[in-house]
Amino acid sequence: MKFEKVSVVGLGYIGLPTAAVLASRGIQVIGVDVNQRVVDALNKGAVTIVEPDLDMVVHAAVTTGKLSATTTPQPADAFLIAVPTPFKDAHVPDLSYIEAVANTVAPVLQPGNLVVLESTSPVGATEQMAEWMAAARSDLTFSHQAGDEADIHIAHCPERVLPGHVMRELVENDRVIGGLSVKATQMAVALYKIFVTGECLQTDARTAELCKLVENSFRDVNIAFANELSVIAERFGIDVWELITLANRHPRVNILQPGPGVGGHCIAVDPWFIVHSAPDQARLIRTAREVNDYKPHHVIEKIVDAAKGFAQPRIACLGLAFKADIDDLRESPSLDIVKRLADIDLGELLVVEPYVDELPKSLQGYDRLRFVGVDEAVRAADIVVVFVKHKPFLSIDRTLLEGKHIIDTCGAWR
Repeated sequence: MKFEKVSVVGLGYIGLPTAAVLASRGIQVIGVDVNQRVVDALNKGAVTIVEPDLDMVVHAAVTTGKLSATTTPQPADAFLIAVPTPFKDAHVPDLSYIEAVANTVAPVLQPGNLVVLESTSPVGATEQMAEWMAAARSDLTFSHQAGDEADIHIAHCPERVLPGHVMRELVENDRVIGGLSVKATQMAVALYKIFVTGECLQTDARTAELCKLVENSFRDVNIAFANELSVIAERFGIDVWELITLANRHPRVNILQPGPGVGGHCIAVDPWFIVHSAPDQARLIRTAREVNDYKPHHVIEKIVDAAKGFAQPRIACLGLAFKADIDDLRESPSLDIVKRLADIDLGELLVVEPYVDELPKSLQGYDRLRFVGVDEAVRAADIVVVFVKHKPFLSIDRTLLEGKHIIDTCGAWR
């Protein structure tokens, strides 16, 4: 099974690195994205997201002519779909991005093509994508219709990388690959083996879909334990960071670190896909989500209480990204907290995020909210809230914090 040209649809935090890695292996890669700014930047050899080593690999791939981008799908041997899968009101999965891609890719499909859905999805989404494509191309047969004899082979292979380490983990991590037929699975394995040095584990599409959701739900449940523990420890006047350090000295205990909530497009979203599909069975998973969704409200209560000690409080809000040293703001609890503080007009907000160039649109237009550097924010503030362990925050001159009311939600300044 030889793949000479691969199309990667969706040039975000997963699609763009995947396209770059494939192109670095000598494959002709066509990136597709609806955002013209992203397409134009890529065709110039530039990137629009922060990820170590990504810019270097992209520049080399574009320079050698192996990587290009467009807003319109073109024929290829294989298509990797990496578009968002958020949820709607009441945590109902939103598959509209996948449906849109299915309808735009379908016209260029040719017999023998492989289509792999990488987007983290509720169980059954890969089959649904195949049905949408089949409805648009009645002249072709698909895996869910004709099995190994199909014209178009469909599989699911969820990403499982850590932001900040994507370029390494795309290559080194094991992949779970599940097709709608045996042949689809085998074709997908052959594709990923072009750049994956980890093991490609074969299963069916539904198991692959649920596997990714289970991985992130496991993390969510463990983080919920840490976040709930932080609230309990606070009630008793106990330093939760010391408490966790001591408890983790037990040979079979490994408590994670609490924070202001849980962010990112995976852990904060994926468990709801399980809850939506199996509401009566996913009781622990639902409770963990509720615990983690509550934590930002708890942090807001602490900030509001601290602000009562000042007539016109100035509050430094350090970090909008959902984790350290990246620019990813998706589902970020700190972004949500800052917006809520701005909505209630608690005081002057001095917002710091060293990994983005401007405030996100949700924070623009507030009279008493300014986007500033870390030193300026801390010097001027009465209350300093740190949400994420960005390196610039860890190395701050601690004398600047003297006399300030400190709310450390992530243990940055223990």
